[in-house]
Amino acid sequence: MALSNNQYEAIIKGYERTRDANRVLTEQKRDHVYGMIPEFRQLADSVSTLSVSGMRRMLEGDGNARANLHQQLAEIAAAQKRLLEEHGFPSDYLEPVYNCPDCKDTGYLPGKTAVREKCHCFRQQEISILYAQSHIQDMITRENFSTLSYEYYRDQDLRHFEAAVRLSKKFVQNFKEDYHNLFFYGTVGTGKSFLSGCIAKELLETGNSVIYFSASGMFELLAMYSFDAKVKESLYGLYDDLYDCDLLIIDDLGTEITNNFVTSQLFSCLNQRHLRQKATLISTNISLEELRDRYSDRIFSRITSSFTLCKLTGPDIRILKRRMANTTIDPYSNGSNRH
Repeated sequence: MALSNNQYEAIIKGYERTRDANRVLTEQKRDHVYGMIPEFRQLADSVSTLSVSGMRRMLEGDGNARANLHQQLAEIAAAQKRLLEEHGFPSDYLEPVYNCPDCKDTGYLPGKTAVREKCHCFRQQEISILYAQSHIQDMITRENFSTLSYEYYRDQDLRHFEAAVRLSKKFVQNFKEDYHNLFFYGTVGTGKSFLSGCIAKELLETGNSVIYFSASGMFELLAMYSFDAKVKESLYGLYDDLYDCDLLIIDDLGTEITNNFVTSQLFSCLNQRHLRQKATLISTNISLEELRDRYSDRIFSRITSSFTLCKLTGPDIRILKRRMANTTIDPYSNGSNRH
C-alpha cells in the first residue's frame, strides 16, 4: 500500500509549514531575549567574529587554533545559559523547537545509508491516510483519560470499570518493555471503545504507530484485497501494515458477518502479530461463550491464552447520558431521588 504523489506531497508540505512556524517562534523568542538581555546579544555577535579569526589562524597553520576556537565557543555558550537563567529563562530557551525531536520535523530519521528511514510521525500520518482513519483524531479528542468519568457506574460495574482503567494505564506505561494484548468484552455501551481510544491517544503521543479498525471495516478491506483485482494494487502492503504496526485495535468484533474467510483472516492476523510480538487490542459485545461458538477453536485458544481478558458490565452509558440530559432524576433511582 503506497501514498499517491499528492498525498506524499501534502505530508511533506505539512512538515515544511511546521518547520517555518517553529522557526518564526524561535526567532521571536531570540528577539525577546535580545531586548531584555543586551549582554546576550553581544555574546551572540562575538561568535561570528571569533569563528572568522579562528578559521584564519587554522589556514595559517596554527595547530592549536581549532581547539582554542572550540573552547572559546563553549565558554560563550555557557555564559549565555547563565544569563538566561539569571533573567528567569530556562537554559535551553533558545534551542530549536521541534514537534518531533527524532526527525527534527523532516519526516525522516538521520542515517548513514542512502535509503532514508521514515520517522514514526511520518508513518502515523501515512497510516491515517491509507486507511482513512482521520476520524481517530476526533475520537481521541473526546475519548481520553482526561475526559474519563466514573459517574455512570455503580457497585460491581464500578469495580469492573476501575479495574479496566488500571489495566489500560498499566498497558500504556509498560508498552515498550512488555508485549501484551488486551481483550475488552461485556455488554453494550460500558466503556470498551472509550478505553481503546484512551490507549490509542497515549500511545500515539509517545510515537507509536496505531491502526484502529472496526471489525467490519477491517474484514471488508481484507476482502477487497483478496477478491477485487481492481483495488488489489492500491492495497499493496496491507498485510505488512496490519502485522507490523505497534498497536492494532479491532473494535466491535462480532458485528461483522462471520464466515470461513473472516475466521481465517482473523487467525492469521492474530497469529502473525503474536509471532512478531506486536500488541493487539480487541473490544467486543459478545460473551466468551459466543466467541468460542462463533469463531474457530484456534482463535478462541489464541485469545484466551495470549490476551488479558477484561470484562465490563452495566447499563448502556450512551442511554444514561441521554436520560441525564433530559431529566433531573437519577437514572439509577426509582424516581424518588432528585439532584
